[in-house]
Amino acid sequence: MVAFSKILIANRGEIACRIIRTAHDMGFETVAVFSDADRDAPHVQQASEAVAIGPAAASDSYLKIDTIIAAAKTSGADAIHPGYGFLSENANFAAACQKENITFIGPSPSAISLMGNKAEAKRRMIEAGVPCVPGYEGEDQSDALFIQAADAIEYPVMVKAAAGGGGRGMRLVNKAEKLEKALSAARSEAQNAFGSDELILEKAVIEPRHIEIQIFADMHGNVVHLGERDCSIQRRHQKVIEEAPSPAVSASLRSQMGAAAVAAAKAIQYSGAGTVEFLLSQDGSFYFLEMNTRLQVEHPVTECITGFDLVEWQLRVARQEKLPVDQNEIHLSGHAIEARLYAEDPYKSFLPKVGTLLKWEAASGPDRRTDHGLKNGYEVTPHYDAMIAKVIAWGQTREDARQKLIHALQNTVDLGLVTNRQFLINCLKHENFAAGAATTAFIDTYFPKKVLKRPEPTSRDLLLAACLHFDCRKHQQGLSTDGWDSSDALWAPVRLNIADKIQDFEIKQIDECALLIKSENQEYSAQFSTSADGHATLACEGHQTSARFAFSQGTLFLQTPNCQFSSNEITLATGESEAGAGDGRILAPMNGRLLHMLAEPGQSVTKGQTVAILEAMKMEHEITSKIDGTVKSIAAKADEQVATRALLLEIEPVEA
Repeated sequence: MVAFSKILIANRGEIACRIIRTAHDMGFETVAVFSDADRDAPHVQQASEAVAIGPAAASDSYLKIDTIIAAAKTSGADAIHPGYGFLSENANFAAACQKENITFIGPSPSAISLMGNKAEAKRRMIEAGVPCVPGYEGEDQSDALFIQAADAIEYPVMVKAAAGGGGRGMRLVNKAEKLEKALSAARSEAQNAFGSDELILEKAVIEPRHIEIQIFADMHGNVVHLGERDCSIQRRHQKVIEEAPSPAVSASLRSQMGAAAVAAAKAIQYSGAGTVEFLLSQDGSFYFLEMNTRLQVEHPVTECITGFDLVEWQLRVARQEKLPVDQNEIHLSGHAIEARLYAEDPYKSFLPKVGTLLKWEAASGPDRRTDHGLKNGYEVTPHYDAMIAKVIAWGQTREDARQKLIHALQNTVDLGLVTNRQFLINCLKHENFAAGAATTAFIDTYFPKKVLKRPEPTSRDLLLAACLHFDCRKHQQGLSTDGWDSSDALWAPVRLNIADKIQDFEIKQIDECALLIKSENQEYSAQFSTSADGHATLACEGHQTSARFAFSQGTLFLQTPNCQFSSNEITLATGESEAGAGDGRILAPMNGRLLHMLAEPGQSVTKGQTVAILEAMKMEHEITSKIDGTVKSIAAKADEQVATRALLLEIEPVEA
């Protein structure tokens, strides 16, 4: 048996907090590592001790093998848990731990190396008899050979990065004339994300289910599977909602897929936690997709239906213990669903967002779980992945779990940030998901960009916002409603800017809680109250609206049962419009690194044409022209860090 007593977690955020919790329960000391951006993060505070590892950029901190190893030595850690992402599937990192006699809580370097390359992994799986999608995974990476292979397997085809995952370096190609551009874009994204531009090609399985099997292996030759997870709800090939078990998998199919996953693990002498991913076609056929040699983001749903702590299993396997159970002792109970909370705007092509989390409250209640590393005042920066939390619910039936998760998301407070919380609720409520019929085409089919509309505030939401601004103004002016004399009350104008729409109100204070409100030629009698912890209630016209709120630098952030929005009071503003609105200025949508400037002065461009590519939150984002015109000037250059709304270039409209 290998003995270790202090575990360094080479990660951050919710997964670092998750690992720390189990490690402490088992009696281990823990060491957190943190970049400059994470100095005050919850995972740093929860660990037994913490070590600084460098600047905010992951490439200068969390991805530096020598720095992580040095942190382990400095702190006396004799084991390292990599979490997921970052160095978790880096064979060189696992080998460096072995060299320094530090226990790597994960598989062997050889297993990581083999399965970390999709091309080599697929070749090995074919040898092991695991069903695989027809495609090309050869060493010749020329466009000509990819074109030849695509013609042979017939379109549509899927271009994939051979290294890494998370949907990066992946492109669906429906027509031959679009393949070369897809290869170029995939290579660029793969090189920037994984340091390798090697690609593979596969026949696209149309509208499949994305099914993955959780496997576990010890160092004594024992391998088991813990059932499947359905991860079909995806955007940009990244998972959004996961559940276990899959509504599309029968006991017989589970046995077949589980046996294939176990065979895959045995073929490479695997040890530790791993996930074998499959595509399940509509005719019931399944094909090997890839193997993740680490703990998965969505592991909580498996924990919920099996009752096992998978991090505990990882630590025990790393100590060379045998698996705690045999295959016949693993039973699935009930149903669990997980929703990933992202700092992103679903109504703007899921664009990642940065900002300050002013108020955070995780939902509570029976059979509900939230994995996170958040707190009030937490800064979401452009340096890391946009996922900030995972909300999970378990139920005796799938419908029980679905309803509990909807309720949990509705009671999760994430004020100050733009997140996908309401979008997740809408997905869970959709009849196709409720019926258990969703495939990987779910979001594109039922929530396409052209019809995906941001939920708008109701009239009662707007009245509540006006009352909160009115109340805030009174407190700023040092006024109090205690002993209010209604004979002195005057109508006070309140003008709000909400999503660039002007809303006008007049409000009169009647007594401590009673207000009269005028809006759009209507007058309302209302009862209004707030609490110190950010609860607000408005009773008006026989209907009561409750919400959570927070103010920051004059901006109100409001979360109602209907939607989430921000507003600014402009009652005393001059009314001048923002300069540049509707012109040809192209601004950075968020903080990030400008990868490519695809325009030059004097160049003619058309509406919708890509003029620049920005890298932020581990993804590449195409920035397009909103008008037809001629490039007037360039304000930024490739490889430059740019701030949100920084000017990138100016386009002179064709009308001019």
